[in-house]
Amino acid sequence: MTQQSLHKRENKLAQSNKQLDILSSGIFKNGELPTFKAKTSESNAFPIIAKPVEILQINVGYMCNQVCEHCHVDAGPDRKEIMTRETMQQCLDIIKTTAAHTLDLTGGAPEMNPNFRWFVEEASKAGVKDFIVRSNLTIIRANKKYHDLPEFFKKHNIHVVSSMPHWTKGKTDKQRGEGVFNQSIQALKDLNAVGYGMPNSTLKLDLVYNPSGAFLPANQSAMEKDFKKALLEDFDIQFHNLFAITNLPISRFLDYLIASENYEDYMYALVEAYNPQAVKSVMCINTLSISWDGYLYDCDFNQMLELPVNSKVKHISEYNEDLLTGREIITSQHCYGCTAGSGSSCQGSVA
Repeated sequence: MTQQSLHKRENKLAQSNKQLDILSSGIFKNGELPTFKAKTSESNAFPIIAKPVEILQINVGYMCNQVCEHCHVDAGPDRKEIMTRETMQQCLDIIKTTAAHTLDLTGGAPEMNPNFRWFVEEASKAGVKDFIVRSNLTIIRANKKYHDLPEFFKKHNIHVVSSMPHWTKGKTDKQRGEGVFNQSIQALKDLNAVGYGMPNSTLKLDLVYNPSGAFLPANQSAMEKDFKKALLEDFDIQFHNLFAITNLPISRFLDYLIASENYEDYMYALVEAYNPQAVKSVMCINTLSISWDGYLYDCDFNQMLELPVNSKVKHISEYNEDLLTGREIITSQHCYGCTAGSGSSCQGSVA
């Protein structure tokens, strides 16, 4: 690890420790919140044990062309944490031999990694069943060098999962910045034009919805119907599925909750909505998160809090699925976000 990388990791660890201290201090004016461990123990759901890895979620860098107020990655144009080709090659070595059926690339805006296309081309040769790229849509319209991304995705049969805050301009731009809505609509049209999201098309296009404030998402199925109706009627845009994801109280969203004095109420809302059935299907059970520098985590959220896997295997260079299977998942108070209501994962509701 270079001196610069070490410095970045030390700064990230300090920030993560600060947020963990906030989360672990659950004494509020209305009483103390139960720990996630205590709550899951009540329903005989603790500890949560990892099953064999089915999904490899690889974060190829925190750089992004947007600065969204709810972003749990704290991504933005100024983030320089980018996965190197060397680390990508280590990931490729695993992809070629893993029993996992899904490869999930995320960021930041993963497309901004200078080796992104090379990685996609090489990884697609491995023949995973479902190859996901999580795109913020606006990157497609951000610069001419990204305009051909829909064709590139099509060539490699990429499953595109795109963030879309709302079907209206006002709510979208308020959450993600001026001009995001118009760029997102044009990007969706570009994807539709090459076949993505169309009825009976094998080119999968799914949208992701995050609430714009300190509240839980509404029913996923009902929201999907509303999104499909509005986007088709207003813009002649089609897509396959909508994933409703709960905002977890970490990173930039935690800062927002504290600044807006909504933190306590939001944590109470998550705890009160705790669903024992959702615990059985949380994504960390079958998903492994790989950071930009190759370290292993139970999920993308634990990655942001610097909570590595509870295993002898800590880095992609030491990868061993047999040792990773059966490990105890690392949990903290933020895990209430994945177990509230219908539950939440990168694939939307779980219960």
